[in-house]
Amino acid sequence: MAKNTWFTSLQGVLLIALGLPLNAFAQTPVAISPAKMPKTGTVDERFQSFNIEMVEVTGGRFWAPYKKQGTADQEVPASAKNSAPAGMDPSAFRYREPINLANPRLRKLAAGLAPSYVRVSGTWENTTYFHDSDDAAPVTPPTGFNSVLTRPEWKGVVDFSKAVDAKIVTSFAISPGVRDAEGVWTPVEAKKVLSYTKSVGGSIAAAEMFNEPTFAGMGGAPKGYNAAAYGRDFKVFRGFVKEAAPEMTILGPGSVGEIGLAVGLPPDSLIKTEDMMAASGPGVDAFSYHFYGGVSQRCKMMGPAAQTTPEAALTDDWLSRTNRDEDFYAQLRDRFAPGKPMWLTETGETACGGNPWASDFIDSFRYLNQLGSLAKRGVQVVMHNTLAASDYALVDETTLIPRPNYWSALLWRKMMGTTVLDAGASPSPNLHLYAHCLRKQPGGVALLAINADRTAPQALDVPVKGMRYTLTAKDLMDNKVELNGAELKVSSDGDLPSLEGQAQAAGAVQLAPASITFLAFPNAKNAACR
Repeated sequence: MAKNTWFTSLQGVLLIALGLPLNAFAQTPVAISPAKMPKTGTVDERFQSFNIEMVEVTGGRFWAPYKKQGTADQEVPASAKNSAPAGMDPSAFRYREPINLANPRLRKLAAGLAPSYVRVSGTWENTTYFHDSDDAAPVTPPTGFNSVLTRPEWKGVVDFSKAVDAKIVTSFAISPGVRDAEGVWTPVEAKKVLSYTKSVGGSIAAAEMFNEPTFAGMGGAPKGYNAAAYGRDFKVFRGFVKEAAPEMTILGPGSVGEIGLAVGLPPDSLIKTEDMMAASGPGVDAFSYHFYGGVSQRCKMMGPAAQTTPEAALTDDWLSRTNRDEDFYAQLRDRFAPGKPMWLTETGETACGGNPWASDFIDSFRYLNQLGSLAKRGVQVVMHNTLAASDYALVDETTLIPRPNYWSALLWRKMMGTTVLDAGASPSPNLHLYAHCLRKQPGGVALLAINADRTAPQALDVPVKGMRYTLTAKDLMDNKVELNGAELKVSSDGDLPSLEGQAQAAGAVQLAPASITFLAFPNAKNAACR
């Protein structure tokens, strides 16, 4: 009997004795050569970042967690009565008190992902009035606005930014309240925000003119707003920034959904990025866009084509949608802002707050595959929506207990440096491989191996020893996740565990079905990582 046949037979006997399926180990390991992986590019040190919606800061009606939908209007303060996009089902929203950004536990969790960017923006910011005074804020927003931001609330953002090493990214109001007699945008609100931020020792690293101009009408722009109006306004915005805050990165346009989410919407509800960029001319320092592979059940009015299911969550079609949109916007970047970096400034499981399973381990496959794929494509920053609001948040907003995507984010921060490597081709559409230089380890390599096959294992063949960090869950549709078989938890005070790996010998590395594995090779001696 040949050696390989004998080994396979013995392996089968052992698997049967252990009560495991005969395919419990992959038979054809993928050869990995950490020392020889070539450099493909770099990403921003703050590549992995997150959003805190402006409506969280001010308090208002944001996407309701599925178990808490439908707060009655009488519980909503007058200042937040209109703090929801027009034309949406009111039961999809729940009023929130302003987020406590001084909460020590929340700060510890955010600091665990540092350094990062914190983007404070969203559709609600488009119509927010900044009460730049220490006097009492108005009970109802001034004409032309839907919500009110106070000095203490914005100072809370600045203090949070400093405490957790998260540079601020934002956008500004563009509603009728900031427009002159001819309807042209003015920097009246932007000027106040920039000035006050500086006065309390803060700074804004980057800003989009406003959130998602592709759906400007839904976002609070004046009736009839179009690409020509955007181009006119952007030129005013660019001139203002160059004079008032030349150090601030101008992001734009911040578009979303042109080849996915807009499928079920009326054609006249969408302003095309191509038309906006043609009208505005050059001027962005980085090309920004948003991505959601679909919409959550809250937005079912957009039609079945925009919906997804948990059964699709590990499929190559679902996981690759982020590449589809990046291709689309990269081509527009090349046409209108050649050579400028790309930033994905808002993303999550699905738009409209995420589906019920967005908080479960099943979504970590999308999250980490997206980071790995976009880094390889040269996207410089990816900002997840949100840190702690609704179902797609990294952290539960009520308990501040980390969800599986938070633990995924923490491992990415621990392992993946800014130099991106080519991990080589995968022989299976369900095995996704990404590599970076190992963080804080000259010559070291970090490999991310995602086995998205629900039933079949995979295997790697590595020539050097390393450390292994495998994420699994007893139930993919659960918010509990295990690292190397032990459930991940924070302490009662919010202190993070040390995330210890397990020694991995050179040779075969088994990847269980539906598992995510980081491998650290500190002694890889990769020349690109020295």
